[in-house]
Amino acid sequence: MKTTLKIEITIKAICEGFVYNELEGKGLFGLSGKLTIQPEYQRNYIYSSDGGKKEVAVIESILKGYPIGLIYFNKVDDDGLEVLDGQQRITSIGRFVTDKFAIKDENGNPQNFSGMAKDKQDKILITTLLIYECEGKESEIKEWFKTINIAGVPLNNQELLNAVYSGPFVTLGKEEFSNSQNANIQKWGAYVAGSVNRQDFLERALDWVSKGNVGDYMSRHRFDKNVAELKRYFGSVVDWVSSVFIDVESEMRGLEWGRLYEQYHKKAYDPVKVTGEVRKLYGDPYVKNRKGIFEYILGGSTDTKLLDVRIFDEATKRSIYSTQTAKAEKKGQSNCSNCVIGHDANKCKIWSFGEMEADHVSAWSKGGKTTAKNCEMLCKTHNRAKGNR
Repeated sequence: MKTTLKIEITIKAICEGFVYNELEGKGLFGLSGKLTIQPEYQRNYIYSSDGGKKEVAVIESILKGYPIGLIYFNKVDDDGLEVLDGQQRITSIGRFVTDKFAIKDENGNPQNFSGMAKDKQDKILITTLLIYECEGKESEIKEWFKTINIAGVPLNNQELLNAVYSGPFVTLGKEEFSNSQNANIQKWGAYVAGSVNRQDFLERALDWVSKGNVGDYMSRHRFDKNVAELKRYFGSVVDWVSSVFIDVESEMRGLEWGRLYEQYHKKAYDPVKVTGEVRKLYGDPYVKNRKGIFEYILGGSTDTKLLDVRIFDEATKRSIYSTQTAKAEKKGQSNCSNCVIGHDANKCKIWSFGEMEADHVSAWSKGGKTTAKNCEMLCKTHNRAKGNR
């Protein structure tokens, strides 16, 4: 890959024809249209997501004469460049020059570019940037893109995959799932965790449709001219969840709905009954993991491990152990009731406290409570074999 240092490009030149489209994924342009600031493999603009601190810092650095770091352009052809690294900084500059945000002056008052003193405006516009123009094969450019982003503020996994498999499919996917103006985002946000700008919704959609093989799926569909399958599958999952569970709970956000859809969507559920079960479990003081409630119900309400049901406290276990052991020693039999039954070789064995575990006499899943009256100590072998019986 060939690189050439350019030191004569000013901010004024960069901002000529600057276009900032609020609909992410549509691209940003500068240098009188010659420069694509947000090519399809780039992440969305995120410098404004922390309240604008980062984009303000870029402008303040320029005014103070501080360097804002190297910027890399990829030379696409004789008349076209695209930003390889520095998109966030350049976008911040362009947004400020076109009055998209303000900084504070010496007195703490907000100040847009158009309202600044001319000498300050000129100081920004005549500032030159350190830019390397890179030329090479696509594979070389993509590898370099990954390298410089690992060295700096790293891209997340989906942003890297977008770069590796850039093309019409990624562009269309970002328009649908990385667009904060999409009216469906609020509905999707009930079930998908993360940020639209950081590609989390796109990543989840790809993860669901590909059954976890995101890279392979993106490679096969890289040059597709539509994302119909992606949209259809994602919509099917979300519609299924919302039809089974009437109430939208905060714990639903971020669950593995794609996996659960594949496993359970062919089963019939009564939404009214399901809602009753959810509400009952939400009100149960012994359920420690509310996120597990939904898979627990989908699976037939049998796997109590998903709920992390509150166990017996230490004092209760030791009290029950002492009582059981005293009675067992008087009878000359094991202090594990299951060992006493039949011809068990340990029917007379007195187990130490550390060799036993607390168990619900009446299973929690069948209405048994986590109280001393419903507690018994069993040897580890028998307790682990008992399950929900």
